[in-house]
Amino acid sequence: MPAISPTNVAVPLWRLILDVSLFGVLGIVLLIVGYYIWEAITPYNNRRELHENKNLAVAVVVAALIIGMAMVISAAILRVG
Repeated sequence: MPAISPTNVAVPLWRLILDVSLFGVLGIVLLIVGYYIWEAITPYNNRRELHENKNLAVAVVVAALIIGMAMVISAAILRVG
């Protein structure tokens, strides 16, 4: 059964799946780009700190950054779609 949009016009299921897929890929790409921008502007190498030095504090900060960026990106995409 097709979903009903706010204009009460039936939207085909394939279109909904396509929209979700495109916005999902867009969100992931924006998240990766945001992480690399943050990696470039920080004064230390996050990857080296995480892999070689096993710095747990950096891991927590990176996780918080990724979650925060994901929340902002998802809110922005929801406003567009």
